[in-house]
Amino acid sequence: MPPRQRLDPAERRAQLLAVAAELFAAHPYDDVLMEGVAERAGVSRALLYQHFPSKRDLFAVLYQQVAGELLARSRFDPSDTLVEQLAEGLDAHIEYFVENRNTVLAANRVLAGDRLIQTIMNDELDALRERLLGVLPLADDDARKAVSGVLKSWLVFVQVLCVDWLTEETCSRTELRDVCIGAVLGAIRPLLDEDPAPDWPR
Repeated sequence: MPPRQRLDPAERRAQLLAVAAELFAAHPYDDVLMEGVAERAGVSRALLYQHFPSKRDLFAVLYQQVAGELLARSRFDPSDTLVEQLAEGLDAHIEYFVENRNTVLAANRVLAGDRLIQTIMNDELDALRERLLGVLPLADDDARKAVSGVLKSWLVFVQVLCVDWLTEETCSRTELRDVCIGAVLGAIRPLLDEDPAPDWPR
């Protein structure tokens, strides 16, 4: 075990999360042990458990942090076209999925029945949906409700499609992104008075 550094509680917590992020990204969920996290971080198991009572709690805090980072990288710029905004957000998510395959599969497969993990993912999807609603040309509240329902289903579709793609890459990343963009444009166009992406083929 490397010599322990003296860190304040916030710094120690951040260090432990950084170590956990590396391990969960590099190994399947079941292969990551709390003992391994403590050893890599250069702390005792007791200290690790003071911050995170279990591996599931550690992973949940880590995934909450991930969701926040992905939302930060998916801020829609009103000066960009809708397709550009969609592409930017999808590229950020797909890039993270590729670089952290084991983490994503843990959240979506191994811990698929965990209520806390699902809440974190659902909250992220809800935040993305609200941002998309904010940049679409919606005529009234009825249009907003209709489009909101479509976007909710589309975001789940994207999540499932991207997770499945991680296990078997049947197309390129660009093709995956464009499938997702084409799916949402085709779904919302009938509900809008104005075409949100006139340059995108029908």
